[in-house]
Amino acid sequence: MSASERIRPAVQADGAFLADMVVEAANWRPGSARPRHAVLSSEEYGRYVTGWQRPGDAGVVALDDQGEPIGAAWYRLLPRTAPGFGYIATGVPELIIGVRPVWRAHGVGRALLRRLAEVARSDGYGRLSLSVERDNHAVTLYRSEGFAVTTPAVGRDTMVKRLR
Repeated sequence: MSASERIRPAVQADGAFLADMVVEAANWRPGSARPRHAVLSSEEYGRYVTGWQRPGDAGVVALDDQGEPIGAAWYRLLPRTAPGFGYIATGVPELIIGVRPVWRAHGVGRALLRRLAEVARSDGYGRLSLSVERDNHAVTLYRSEGFAVTTPAVGRDTMVKRLR
């Protein structure tokens, strides 16, 4: 069974797992170990999970062979007054993705990105945005999945994928 066959829609009960994935995303760099409470209590990261699953939120969760969650990708519509790292415009959802370290580089992230793009397209969105630090190896994945840099910033880039 391939990674793409073990992906299900994210539900409200996945909030704690999505929080875990925000922590994984924040601590992507080897040797980085910001404590869970520090990541989630920060406004910059907490905004991606606080109040999950509100109107406009959608996501997908990847499962291992035993049905345990190993990664997730989801999007939120964040307001201009409280934008996320990858905010580009009102009405463009911002994507967040996290994969447990032992499952990275096994196709899980790619499968999640593809499935979430399908969800966003079916929800009527024309674009998805995200933010990534320039030295993150995931940049290669995002580019290969059609994301392009739109707004460079110090050390990180905002990337956008057109869905139509």
